[in-house]
Amino acid sequence: MSLRSEALSRGVSAETFDLTFANVTLIPRVLELDRRQPEFVQTFWRYLDARVTPARIERGRRLLAENASLLEAVHQRYGVQPRFIVAFWGMESSFGDDTGNFPLAASLATLAYDARRANFFRDQLLTLLHLIDRGDISPDAQGSWAGAFGQTQFMPSTFKAYAVDFDGDGHPNLWTSLPDIFASSANYLASIGWDGSSTWGREVALPYDFPYALSGIETEKPMSEWAQLGVVNIDGSPLPTSTLSASLILPGGVNSGPALLVYRNFRKIMNWNNSLLYAVSVGHLADRIAGGDPFATLRYDDGSPMSRQQVEEMQSLLLLRGLDTGGVDGLVGAKTREAVKRFQEQASLPADGYPTVALLDQLRSTQ
Repeated sequence: MSLRSEALSRGVSAETFDLTFANVTLIPRVLELDRRQPEFVQTFWRYLDARVTPARIERGRRLLAENASLLEAVHQRYGVQPRFIVAFWGMESSFGDDTGNFPLAASLATLAYDARRANFFRDQLLTLLHLIDRGDISPDAQGSWAGAFGQTQFMPSTFKAYAVDFDGDGHPNLWTSLPDIFASSANYLASIGWDGSSTWGREVALPYDFPYALSGIETEKPMSEWAQLGVVNIDGSPLPTSTLSASLILPGGVNSGPALLVYRNFRKIMNWNNSLLYAVSVGHLADRIAGGDPFATLRYDDGSPMSRQQVEEMQSLLLLRGLDTGGVDGLVGAKTREAVKRFQEQASLPADGYPTVALLDQLRSTQ
């Protein structure tokens, strides 16, 4: 079925479709950006330093204070702490400074006709047409190269499901209405299970003999069990007595970056953007905006990021060993990290699941 026929079958008017697509052309730059997202090519400290900056922290604190009454009203309605709403706002659009300058319809059309995630983006494009048809979004609206838009950078399906008209003007407006922006973020997080009585995680210190194979978002244990394994707060004090369960993650690997115990809310941040580095940055930015300290872990140079070609080679070599990476796409996702961890275990290395050029060299040498 053609896109136009499918749109009309879903209730989009012919006038809306034709108006929206009158000047749509495919955008090669969108495909270039899709192949090198920063979540996959930047090292931990470089990613964090580019996002949790002194200027962003200071501005976040000021905006938290300036919008205290509105943020508290949203907090009362949805149960999401104001510091997290402001942190998402800062991460997604630099507090509204950068909402994207790609034409939404053309960006989504480009990705819908690319084989990598065609079905997902075709559905997003059809949802965008529905939103245009009901008057929520302009046909010439702009956003990110991936089709996210507004100060929250919602995708069309997220907007349709969770955007809130908190200012009561008849339409959710994620470009200029702070009540709608804050409430939509909070509504989304609350709807997916955000725990307003808890935080996202904490920095910890590990014993010298910590079993690194237990690290990773896929392993979850009660706090008491992590304590029994010798995990303590970063200042050396005991972990709090708590009924919370947590995962131990090493976003920069064993040799660079902090060790973090992360809770249920961390997983909800990953629902927003399925990236460990993104989720750590949101959580840490929220802490810093609220007056928290920088990570205490000593910083080491985490080297140069792996190129896409190097990641593809690593995935191929892991697959030859019977370790499932989820394919050869040059992207370091959960399956690739798990395959790396299994190889590290086989090679008697600290099994942190963190891919490096040195690990790739070892894979080459053992073929």
